[in-house]
Amino acid sequence: MPILQTHGVSVRYGDVRALTDVSLSVQEGHVHGVIGPNGAGKSTMMNVLSGAQRASQGRVMFDGHDITSRAVRWRRRHGISRSFQRTSIFPGMTVREQLALASRDDTVQMRLVAGAFGLSGLLDRQADTLAYGDQRRVDIALAAVGKSRLLLLDEPAAGLTAQETADLFGHVCALAREEGLTALIVEHDVEAVFGSCDVVTVLDLGEVLTSGAPDAVRTDPDVIKAYLGTAG
Repeated sequence: MPILQTHGVSVRYGDVRALTDVSLSVQEGHVHGVIGPNGAGKSTMMNVLSGAQRASQGRVMFDGHDITSRAVRWRRRHGISRSFQRTSIFPGMTVREQLALASRDDTVQMRLVAGAFGLSGLLDRQADTLAYGDQRRVDIALAAVGKSRLLLLDEPAAGLTAQETADLFGHVCALAREEGLTALIVEHDVEAVFGSCDVVTVLDLGEVLTSGAPDAVRTDPDVIKAYLGTAG
């Protein structure tokens, strides 16, 4: 069952169309990847889904309800959270203190998310003493606590090594399998997306080029021509 849907979403800046008639369906409990070349409209789409950007036309549905006009704060309170390309943690606080704050002292939820992201052994470390890959995991864990149902992850692997990227995607997938969390991931590392996601959507020039199972998308001639064929 879809937890998130968009119907004909378009975003215009004057005469420029950043998104054109984008319709998307994200199944509950799935890890859904979004890829596309620079300028494809990925960041604009994430802004619309998180409430930071109002669509010029179209609708956004969450759990069967129209949330098109709902603000960022409302969406966060109702289970939609987002992480950004830049890590946003509190350097002077321990991992435990930050997770406790974000979870509103929900100890069970905090321990669950910390375990899912491999942070249990780092809870008493101050955040600015952690390696960058660990800081990224903390950042995404902060988005996941507080009983989030949908995680919007904007290039979570930015600055990570191949192994750190694989580990991070593994943590997200484990949380989806074990707790039913849904994740929508915009990412430039196409191998990580194809290797981990249940569904992959490709954006190009603000439109959905295709959406489907990773193997089918990887071999789609239009995707190869528009994106994968020039990625290397």
